[in-house]
Amino acid sequence: MAELAVNKSASEFRKGIQAGISIAIGYAPIALTFGLLAKTTGLSIGEAVLMSLVVFAGASQYISLSLLSLGTGVFEIVLTTFIVNIRHFLMSTALNEKSEDDHLINKAIYSFGITDETFSVAAMKEGTVSTGYMFGLNFIAYMSWVVCSGIGFLIGASLPQTLQESMSIALYAMFIGLLVPSMKKSVKIVFLAALAACFNTIFTLTNALSSGWAIVVATLLSAVIVELIEGFKKKQRGTEHE
Repeated sequence: MAELAVNKSASEFRKGIQAGISIAIGYAPIALTFGLLAKTTGLSIGEAVLMSLVVFAGASQYISLSLLSLGTGVFEIVLTTFIVNIRHFLMSTALNEKSEDDHLINKAIYSFGITDETFSVAAMKEGTVSTGYMFGLNFIAYMSWVVCSGIGFLIGASLPQTLQESMSIALYAMFIGLLVPSMKKSVKIVFLAALAACFNTIFTLTNALSSGWAIVVATLLSAVIVELIEGFKKKQRGTEHE
């Protein structure tokens, strides 16, 4: 009976790895770029790889590099990345309803590896999601991200110093690349981005807040204002239908 359970777990683990291969391939160029930018930002290879090991969140790691380059304090960086990743609470809750019953420690371990991509693959899987499947899915994605981060750093270290310094512009290009597709899908995102940019500019030019806090407060203010406007519009539509 025990042998059957072990074989089943190994089979599910392999299925998870197979399902995550496409994610691993997709992560490779992004992780390589992160490693390269980490080098140009001034991190050591140990710090860059450790960030990928501990954080394992693409957008948050890129934001952290940007804030580090501005000399932002630790608390502001942690708070900003927390806000960016708060959606993971919802993803974990939704996936918990689909996953098989297991020890809390196992769920806690594989929940660390949940990203937008691994969540999408697991959520679309038919039937219950097993622990072995989640470990396999997360393992292949995690290893791709960590290993390619280190390789990217080594590639960056081999570039001429002038080219390394010029690569800092790629960080802003990456943010634009992340933002534009979302803006195409929703006008709400356009207003949110524009409002956050305006607040951040005001806070920065007036020296009302440090660069780190300016980003945090601008993000929160714009999100609250946009949601209030959205709620007001829905309320108005409801009143008109009545």
